[in-house]
Amino acid sequence: MNFTQNEKLKQLSERSIVIGVDIASELHYARAFDWRGVELGKVFKFENSAEGFKNLYAWIERIKRQAQKDSIVVGAEPTGHYWFGLASYLKEQNIKLVLVNPFHVKRSKELDDNHPSKTDAKDPKTIAKLVIEGRYNEPYIPEGLYAELRIAVTCRVRIQKEMNSIKNRIQRWLKIYFPEHETVFGKFDATSSMLVLQVAPLPRDIERLGVEGINRIWRDNKLRAVGMKRAKSLYEAAQKSIGCTEGESCSRMEIQLLLQDYHTKTAQYQAVTETIDGLCRQIPEVAKLLEIKGVGLVTVAGFLSEVGDIKRFNSPKQIQKLAGLALRESSSGKHKGQTTISKRGRARLRAILFQAVMPLVAKNAEFAEIHNYYTTRTQNPLKKKQSLIALSCKLIRVFYAILTKGTDYDPKKLIMDIHRPVEYLAA
Repeated sequence: MNFTQNEKLKQLSERSIVIGVDIASELHYARAFDWRGVELGKVFKFENSAEGFKNLYAWIERIKRQAQKDSIVVGAEPTGHYWFGLASYLKEQNIKLVLVNPFHVKRSKELDDNHPSKTDAKDPKTIAKLVIEGRYNEPYIPEGLYAELRIAVTCRVRIQKEMNSIKNRIQRWLKIYFPEHETVFGKFDATSSMLVLQVAPLPRDIERLGVEGINRIWRDNKLRAVGMKRAKSLYEAAQKSIGCTEGESCSRMEIQLLLQDYHTKTAQYQAVTETIDGLCRQIPEVAKLLEIKGVGLVTVAGFLSEVGDIKRFNSPKQIQKLAGLALRESSSGKHKGQTTISKRGRARLRAILFQAVMPLVAKNAEFAEIHNYYTTRTQNPLKKKQSLIALSCKLIRVFYAILTKGTDYDPKKLIMDIHRPVEYLAA
C-alpha cells in the first residue's frame, strides 16, 4: 500500500511526464514537466466536465508526442470532492493519479520564485515538483462492496447527526412550552410520550383531554406499560405547568413538524442500519469480529468502511498510521520531548477505534485486564487516555489478524501479548 520515497522516485524515469493539476469547482489548471522538472508546454485550462476531460486527454497525448514520452503521472491536491470526477476519468484512461498534501503545497510554493503568491497557474507547478521529488500518496478509492459500505456508513453518520439535532430541538420546545413533561416521562421519545405529543402537545391540550382521554390514547394503541396513574400524573403536571402560553397555534405546528422529522429520520436510520448489516454479512470474517465481547456492528462497519480492503495493507502499523495513531516525537540534542500521536490520517477511523475501546474496557475481561496493567505497572505506567490509545492500536492488530488470516479471536493470546506471561501462566 505504502511506498518509501525511494520507491516513489524509481517510478519516474526519462520516459515519464509529470502533470500537476490545480483542481477547482469549475475550471482546472494543468502544467506538464519531465522527470527533471523542465516544463513542457504552457499552462492548460480545462473545465470540470466531460468535454473538459476530453480536452485534457488530447493535450496530454499531444505533449507525449512532442516530448517523445510514454509514461504519464498526474498529481493533484485532494480539493474537497471536486477531484472525484477527474480521478474516475483518469482511471478509465489508465492514467495514474497521485495526490499531494495541500499543507506541503502551501509550504513549498516559495521555493521557485521566493514569493508568497498562490495562484491557479502557479499551484500546478508546485504540485508537479512535489510529485517529481516523490512527496505524494496514491489515493485509495474503494470499489465494489467496500464502496457501498463507505457510502452507507457515511449516510448513517449523517442521519445520526440530524436525529440528534432534531432531538435537541424537541427538547428545547418542551422546555419552553411544557417544562414539566420530563418529570412524567423522563425521555420524550418513549412510546407513551410520543403518542400524547402527537395529539396533545401543549398543557392546555392535555387539560382538555382529561385523564380518561390520555389513557384512551394508550389503550387504543395497545400500550400496556402505562395506565391511569401515569395519565393522572401528566394531567396534574399540565395543570401546574409554567410553560409559555403565547403563540399556541404555531407552536403546535412546530412540534408536529419536528415529530414528523424525527419519525422520518428514525425510519431512515433503521433502513440504513439494515443495509449496513447486509453488506457486512457478505464479508465472511465479520462474524468472527462480532464474536468479540464488546464489539458491535457499528464498530465493525465503521472500521471496514474507513479501511476498505484490509488485504492491501502489509502490516497493522500501516492502518495505525492511516488512523493518525502513529507516535510523534519532538527531540533535539539532550532534550527529549513528549511522545504523542500524530493525528495525521482519517479522523473518523481514529474516533471509531477510540469509541470502540471504551465499551471493550468496560465489558471485555481481557481488554479490562490489559488496561489495568497499562495504568498500574511499575515501569512507565500510562495515563488512562494513553492506555485507551494503546488499546486502540491493539484492537487494530486483532482486527487485522482476524480479517487477513481468518483466525478466531483468542482471549488467552491477547493476554499473553503483554510483557508478563509468567504471572498469567502461574495464575
